Amino acid sequence: MRVVLLTHNFPRWPGDISGSFLGTLATALARRGIEVSVVAPSDEGRGGEETVDDVRVRRVRYASPRLETLAYRGTMAGALAKPGGWRALAGLWRALRRAAREEVSAGADLVHAHWWVPAGLAAPADVPLVITVHGTDAALLRRSRVARRMARPVFARARVVTTVSRELAGWVQNATGRHIAATHVHPMPVDTSEWPWTTGGGGAVVVARLTAQKRINLAIDTMSFVASCGHDLPLTIVGDGPERPALERQVERLGIAPLVRFVGAVAPGEVAGFLARADLMLAPAQGEGFGLAAAEALMAGVPVVACWDGGGLLDVVPETGAGRLTLPSAEALSDATLDLLQDPERLTLARLVGESWRARLSPEHVAEVCEGWYLQAAGD
Repeated sequence: MRVVLLTHNFPRWPGDISGSFLGTLATALARRGIEVSVVAPSDEGRGGEETVDDVRVRRVRYASPRLETLAYRGTMAGALAKPGGWRALAGLWRALRRAAREEVSAGADLVHAHWWVPAGLAAPADVPLVITVHGTDAALLRRSRVARRMARPVFARARVVTTVSRELAGWVQNATGRHIAATHVHPMPVDTSEWPWTTGGGGAVVVARLTAQKRINLAIDTMSFVASCGHDLPLTIVGDGPERPALERQVERLGIAPLVRFVGAVAPGEVAGFLARADLMLAPAQGEGFGLAAAEALMAGVPVVACWDGGGLLDVVPETGAGRLTLPSAEALSDATLDLLQDPERLTLARLVGESWRARLSPEHVAEVCEGWYLQAAGD
């Protein structure tokens, strides 16, 4: 079977955080004997073809180098809200579609589009199509009538539509009318084969892009509240983003700078190192598509505290035992944090849950799931 992975986000170099899970997936599919080719955009003029781990990656040019900034940076949704954003997207769409058609003409059996926009829109109409919705593209469906009108024909012609969480399945169904079967809800892979289990002792950790939706300010308020109760719990914040300056000022204002460390963005392979001594993870985000960071924490044996309005996080974080779910307030999160820390079985229970997630998200298992989707889409 020959499959084209069509996407706007695929690793550009070893350790690149952009679309890293797709690099893991492509390699695992190749190990199953599936012939995989990847079509992705160029990045500021850096295009061309290369073969990585038996996967051919083709990066297509869609604008002048100065303007090729629509992909890889997590800014596509924001760009679509600006004048000319959809026009820029049209150029990317045309380039992806042209390359995908060439791959189909060369013998590809189907296209697996990751994110319905732009990849789903760009998929040729004359080949079986699988679409996977990851989060930002589903959020676009919720807030834009234009996006919903554009998406409905794409979802209607796809033979298989998948999402990475039940939360996203509901968003897609409400926006497009396309039913997402339970067998078509599955997260993307994480390679944890070299990950250690936490030994604890390092305090709390946050792993997130520093945006308003992640509510890192709530995690900082929680640490301040915990400190006011007589518990100096260190907090390590892994990630970067536009909210960082405001968050740093918040830490100074609350007088907890000795307890809080900002690490900045790290490569996916480095996350395990920060989890290896963590006592717990705070995941206060609202409306998550899945909650990968929380799953990664559990796969390191780190229990997680999250909020009831966390969206896809509710697929991941247990209400008791290896985690706590609570109201989105510093006081409630503080109570949940202290309750979890006082449980002597928390790391043992988190490891049990983590072992299940390691099996479910292993590259080999996810590749097997995807192959089942491909056979269904191809009618075999």
